[in-house]
Amino acid sequence: MAFTLYTLLQTALLCTNAVAVLHEERFLSKIGWGVEQGVGGFGDDPGVKAQILNLIRSVRTVMRVPLIIVNSVSIVLLLLFAVSLELRNPHRTGSFWSCRAVPGAQDALRKLRQASVAIKFVTNTTKESKRNLLERLQRLHFELQEKEVFTSLTAARSVLEQRQLRPLLLLEESALEDFTGIDTSEPNAVVIGLAPDCFNYETMNKAFRMILDGAPLIAVHKARYYKRKDGLALGPGPFVTGLEYATDCKATVVGKPEETFFNQALSDLGCSASEAVMIGDDARDDVGGAQNAGMLGILVKTGKYRDGDELKISPPPHLTCGSFPDAVEHILNQLL
Repeated sequence: MAFTLYTLLQTALLCTNAVAVLHEERFLSKIGWGVEQGVGGFGDDPGVKAQILNLIRSVRTVMRVPLIIVNSVSIVLLLLFAVSLELRNPHRTGSFWSCRAVPGAQDALRKLRQASVAIKFVTNTTKESKRNLLERLQRLHFELQEKEVFTSLTAARSVLEQRQLRPLLLLEESALEDFTGIDTSEPNAVVIGLAPDCFNYETMNKAFRMILDGAPLIAVHKARYYKRKDGLALGPGPFVTGLEYATDCKATVVGKPEETFFNQALSDLGCSASEAVMIGDDARDDVGGAQNAGMLGILVKTGKYRDGDELKISPPPHLTCGSFPDAVEHILNQLL
């Protein structure tokens, strides 16, 4: 950790606080530094001990009120900094970014373009709209166009439009933009994605009753977990499964690992599954789903990957490698 001016100021503040809270009767007197334990008489030259005690008393007397103010300001600034950091580094996971880009990922993407390889960024991310996701990736200097991004939210909207359903949307506020224009009055269907704010008893019970009355359950995806900055966290899968169990119904899943999801993405590219390679950090949803659809799957050890994930699917991944740039090198050198 770099030693900065901020670190120096913070250290000085902590030391001043430590001196200010020293209590003569409770602490100093026990080590022979109390008020009546002889630090020199009147007219005597003060020794080192006396000078230190005078300094402690001065700090405690003079700095008491200023320290209250400075400590309060410091706490507020630290809280504001923490909030700012959280806004700049959201909890996201993926093959080439997780809060920040995997080193070399931008260059690897450029190499694919230079080799005239068609690219589609497919994701189960449901906590933000396609537009917000694209802007976030572009701020990380990934050269992507909107038509190259295909999300499970897009697939869910397509199902709603095809079946002319009015959904109860169990989604985060930031994802609702992708459903602009969809009629949600008097809902007759339940759409569920990754929405921690919606996973409470009242909301889930409302969805439960609607499904019992015949409303179809549409899962944007059924990921078991995802990676946040503070570690792995439950995905929407357990909540979807809970509704399935309680209502004795089967959800329509529209995101990865469903074959229809990959086929829809491939149709936009104009290529067949046998000509495509999927790079992902989720053995089941990314690699397993893609290979079931007829594609090659490359598992990367970033994002939500955990040791041994490649052993959990059959057939195993075409390749398991360290990161997105490693996967790109394999494609360029071995598959083209």
